[in-house]
Amino acid sequence: MSVGVSPRLVQAVPPDALRTALRTAGLYLRMDPFVVHVSSPIAKVAEGVGRLYAAHECWTEEGRFADFHVSVRPQWRPLRPRCVFEMDGHRPFTPLAYDEAYAFLEWGLNWCITSHCHNWITLHAAVLERDGRAVILPAPPGSGKSTLCAALMLDGWRLLSDEMALLDPQDGLLTASPRPISLKNASIDIIGRRAPGAVMGPVALDTLKGTVCHMQVSADSTARATERATPAWIVFPRYVAGADLTLTPRRKADALLNLHRNSFNHHVHGRQGFEALADVVARCEVFDLHYSHLDEALACFARLRG
Repeated sequence: MSVGVSPRLVQAVPPDALRTALRTAGLYLRMDPFVVHVSSPIAKVAEGVGRLYAAHECWTEEGRFADFHVSVRPQWRPLRPRCVFEMDGHRPFTPLAYDEAYAFLEWGLNWCITSHCHNWITLHAAVLERDGRAVILPAPPGSGKSTLCAALMLDGWRLLSDEMALLDPQDGLLTASPRPISLKNASIDIIGRRAPGAVMGPVALDTLKGTVCHMQVSADSTARATERATPAWIVFPRYVAGADLTLTPRRKADALLNLHRNSFNHHVHGRQGFEALADVVARCEVFDLHYSHLDEALACFARLRG
């Protein structure tokens, strides 16, 4: 059974047909605001796509337009099988362990967007929305950003992205690109305990980031993926074990410099991009958040909303 000319949800495609499509001609997968052509003969990739993109539309007929043509393919070596990520036949990364194949797909897609989509200012930040107002969460690795992002989504916030903010430099609105949330190490169990029914993808062990597992986004986030949002808050989160929760205003000049440093393509947008970031910072409330308990952090965001 093929997926057919008309779009179908991934969850409506039998697993055998999904594996066959990915192994042969590939699958055209709607990941708003993009369409991505994905191919891979690796079982973990098919498993991850089937689980985590179940509510996304897909097609298999050849010749459709796709923003990106990507694949994750095996590279066999004695005793240590590897996998490679390709975009249009180009290999931008060194091979990774075979068991990291699904995570490699997600990481590769992040690279595709940040390296090629310059109609937005792209920031390394999570973005969520509630009642039309969005919070931008810029943070370095290890800050607990993805854990907090997942908890906020489970608490009813709409996920725009857990990895990148797509800011339109013309009108200052944020475009959604809701893809699976990347959880690492202890956060996998923390979120799993909070949401026992959450759909998780394949686990990748011993990566450069430790243990990695991706979590399916909420149905509301997927259904509303074409809705943009207005930035209202910029919150710099930091998990500090055993610390009391603190939410303190941050100097807007510092926030602007931080956002500029966290932009993947500020060099492309130049002065216009810097002025667009300055405008966003001027319109937002800006805070530093230190927390050690997710429930306290969620209550803090509820108070922010008023």
